Amino acid sequence: MSQEWIISVLKDLKTFANQNGLGRLADQLDDTIYVAVAETTTKARKIAAAEGDAKSDRNISRTRGTV
Repeated sequence: MSQEWIISVLKDLKTFANQNGLGRLADQLDDTIYVAVAETTTKARKIAAAEGDAKSDRNISRTRGTV
């Protein structure tokens, strides 16, 4: 997943918040991390599916003698 960096940054921010007594912010960042994981995972699945469809289309074209 090419967007793992955003989750890493959010985790770093949560660590900072916890270390500096910003409990509500840390709690909010937990929720934000959850959303980021869900959205980046969904996006990665859509990209993988689209790539798989494109590959399948290319293979079908080759078996029919066209490129």
